[in-house]
Amino acid sequence: MQNRRATSTRVTSMVTASIGYRTDLHIFKRGSVTAVQYRDEVLESIVKLYAAAVEPTFVLMDDNAHPHRADIVDDYLESEGIARMVWPAYSPDLNPIENLWDALGRAVS
Repeated sequence: MQNRRATSTRVTSMVTASIGYRTDLHIFKRGSVTAVQYRDEVLESIVKLYAAAVEPTFVLMDDNAHPHRADIVDDYLESEGIARMVWPAYSPDLNPIENLWDALGRAVS
């Protein structure tokens, strides 16, 4: 009997969507996402452009993940005038994107 070692790859991704609009799926090149990566790769490259297109009604709906709540992210959002939706802690059930992640997880398992 030959022993095989199971391997897995962790992929971190992000999607931006709203009624009538979505961005391409963003795949982060390195496993876990840092606040700097979130600011540079998502907020600066994707969210800022979209927010400018739909001003003044744009409100960012992120979650309470550590990179989303870092001081550098708060400072960036404030400097760009991007409003953030207020969330209760530990409430993923209020985020509609969680249904997509659930379906995606079932599809790839």
